[in-house]
Amino acid sequence: MILSGKTIREKMGREIKITPFNETALNPNSYNLTLHDELMVYEEDVLDMRTPNSTRMIKIPEEGIILQPGKLYLARTREYTETDKYVPMLEGRSSVGRLGLFVHVCAGFGDVGFKGYWTLEIHCVQPIRVYAGVEICQIYYHAIEGEYEPYISGKYQNNEGIQASLLYRDFER
Repeated sequence: MILSGKTIREKMGREIKITPFNETALNPNSYNLTLHDELMVYEEDVLDMRTPNSTRMIKIPEEGIILQPGKLYLARTREYTETDKYVPMLEGRSSVGRLGLFVHVCAGFGDVGFKGYWTLEIHCVQPIRVYAGVEICQIYYHAIEGEYEPYISGKYQNNEGIQASLLYRDFER
């Protein structure tokens, strides 16, 4: 079951936290999240799953920045979210997708108990200018059935900003 916008509002401050919260970003069954003012890009042409890959930060200027096809951009939401008792899911907004901009390659599924900013894996099909603060994606919540173990610690829990892949840690086990 997906929570309605009214239920998201009712659960705010308790089982759901979105900071900052803007009432106008609330939809019938989701909440629009905005793009922060920084992007991260990998510096290597070939990425290695077993090692930390070097990255660099790019500031999005007020006039926006043009993203190029064939390049992966990592970004984050301005909003910090927490959830308890619900599974958070992230989807790109249809208006953004209709411009050929994809905001998450495969990481739209969150864990119950997740706390942090959402790292977005952005790519585009043709050059596109993006701006900090644009409502780029939407978060929605599924009720979870049965007993569960909340996501307390993990590679991406309690993050403070954009996170490059930490998959290499899986090889260290």
